[in-house]
Amino acid sequence: MSRLSFRKISAVLCAVLCAALLLVVTLLSLLTMQPAHAVTNGWVLDYLCTISGTKTLSGQHNGEPNSDPAIWTNWIYSVTGWYPGLWGGDFLYLYDDVQPCNRWKMITEAKNQWDNGALVTLMWHVCPPTVPEPCGWEDGIMSDLSDAQWNELVTYSTTTTSLNYRWRERIDEIVPYLQYLKCNGVEVLWRPLHEMNDDIPQPGRQPGWCWWCGRPGPEGSRKLYQITHDYMSNTKGLTNLIWVWNVKDVTPTTTILSATLVYSAYYPGDEYVDVVSMDPRNYGFTQENYSATLNIANGKPIAIGECATLPSSSLLATQPRWTWFLGWAEEVSASNTITEIRAVYNDCLVVNRGRIKVCLWLPVITKEEAQ
Repeated sequence: MSRLSFRKISAVLCAVLCAALLLVVTLLSLLTMQPAHAVTNGWVLDYLCTISGTKTLSGQHNGEPNSDPAIWTNWIYSVTGWYPGLWGGDFLYLYDDVQPCNRWKMITEAKNQWDNGALVTLMWHVCPPTVPEPCGWEDGIMSDLSDAQWNELVTYSTTTTSLNYRWRERIDEIVPYLQYLKCNGVEVLWRPLHEMNDDIPQPGRQPGWCWWCGRPGPEGSRKLYQITHDYMSNTKGLTNLIWVWNVKDVTPTTTILSATLVYSAYYPGDEYVDVVSMDPRNYGFTQENYSATLNIANGKPIAIGECATLPSSSLLATQPRWTWFLGWAEEVSASNTITEIRAVYNDCLVVNRGRIKVCLWLPVITKEEAQ
């Protein structure tokens, strides 16, 4: 072979290698690039529909403080060897928790959990628009709005002093955090205005434990949920939110039909709800509340929005349609023994972090592989 031919071959090989290297670098860049926006119809809701009736995601709420947003998730790992399949956080209301530095810690942890294979759920114990943020518990979250104030809140207005306008301003405070999650491809199971059906009588005030609770009917609590949904989804474009409507359990002497009617008085409509959830806070996992939740959902996924006592193996076997449970912060350690917690997290019906099928055709990995 002549020296000239060798140089030509070498030049061609060099060009091919450079092109191949450029292709590899380009592909790696595409794989590691943050998405410009979240896909409106992502995989999480499809995944929940897929496991409904066969598996239940384990979940753990972390609550305050937002400065330590994985405190109870890490505790679960320390006693079970498993991280929950669902991580829960809260935008909260107290001074320290609403500071941007601490809210960003909470949101960063949400992304971290997502990146490590967990699903993410967020909620908001939100101060009423009648008072500034931050606020207290009794003089804020548990405060009351008069009928006139409530009507002003749920009536659209561009007047900057109106409660309706102030409510949109209140929502604006958390929009940047949710937009950050959207830009990073994180889908959020969003559970706002939770337990809105609570109507336990309160001395000298409206029924219900919080300011948004206890107002049935088209102009009541569900109207505020609808307003919130439309503003966040349509006006602010937060298409990464999966809307989780939530109620609290009703008395066990209630029939399935009457429980369904109680829930339906607060139901905002199918177009506003992706998942129906129920909190067994008063009476536990009764069959009446389970069946009523299924009736309202009408084929949508259902979930245990929050709980102190974790669902047992036998409970999940008889109520298989729960797609997740969310243990409530420190209450899990107070309401369950370590043995009981370990039994739940090692149950074959329960899906923990590392076992979620991100691509639905992938096999479930073992505990050893996850670690």
